[in-house]
Amino acid sequence: MRDEDEDVAPLPISSERSGRGLDRTASREVRRRQLIESTVAEIAENGLSGLKISGVAQRAKLATGMVNFHFVSKAQLLDATLDYLSEEYRLCWRHAIDNAGAAPAARLRAMMMADLDPQVCTRRRIAVWHAFYGEARARPAFLARCAQREAEHHAELVGLCAAVIEAGGGTAMEMAAERAASGLSALTDGIWLGLLFSPGRIDREPGRQTIDSFLAAVFPRAFSGK
Repeated sequence: MRDEDEDVAPLPISSERSGRGLDRTASREVRRRQLIESTVAEIAENGLSGLKISGVAQRAKLATGMVNFHFVSKAQLLDATLDYLSEEYRLCWRHAIDNAGAAPAARLRAMMMADLDPQVCTRRRIAVWHAFYGEARARPAFLARCAQREAEHHAELVGLCAAVIEAGGGTAMEMAAERAASGLSALTDGIWLGLLFSPGRIDREPGRQTIDSFLAAVFPRAFSGK
């Protein structure tokens, strides 16, 4: 399965030195990232059960021993891959919120639209997320990592929904914000699933329109002009 958006560079998860070329430490980080990206591609194509260290090495154009040098086991490689994707996703929506200004409605919309950012919304990455979630119940380490990511994301989403309610002059009832956040999360989950199984090149625009329509329906005062 070839991802049409695979040429999109992933968000950096660590800073790298500039102006002096790569030193040994930076080269190690770059090599690890290369292997993780190869792991992402292998999982997207073959699933977690079909993942082989030799396949990761071949895709990265490295010797199998190089994979074992950076990751002592397949389990460690999978944990590192999940952590990498989690941090990439967290940086994406955090960056979107931070650059949306002070208005609660703008910040909420930015957080929602981050789910359709080309950095994180590709068929390859969505496929890998679904692969990990499918294994989460059977693997406690995956479940813990997924739960931590979800908790932070959901808490931020609830807080922004409450802020929009408050800004609209209403009472910021916790349950109202909780229900709105749960509905928004379910919406983007469904959009991702639809994109995963859609034929041809991923078209994110219908998803953006759906998010805007949902926001206007739930918060008409704040989003009626969208």
